[in-house]
Amino acid sequence: MDGMRTLYVRNVPDDVVERLEQLAAREGSSVNAVVVKELEGLARRTRNAEIFDAMPSTDVGTDEILAAIDAGRR
Repeated sequence: MDGMRTLYVRNVPDDVVERLEQLAAREGSSVNAVVVKELEGLARRTRNAEIFDAMPSTDVGTDEILAAIDAGRR
């Protein structure tokens, strides 16, 4: 086996398939390639909470962050 498996997806709404087809056409790729790319991104994000929880606390509050962003935009 080469590390690739087959996944069959059932009951995909027509409008979702149509949007995937449009995206694939825009990218010059297949619907399969678009779906695999999106699934890869989704699979990577499943670790976000674990990574975030492992980060040290900075003790910086949301208000301070927003104030710094606003100051940087001025």
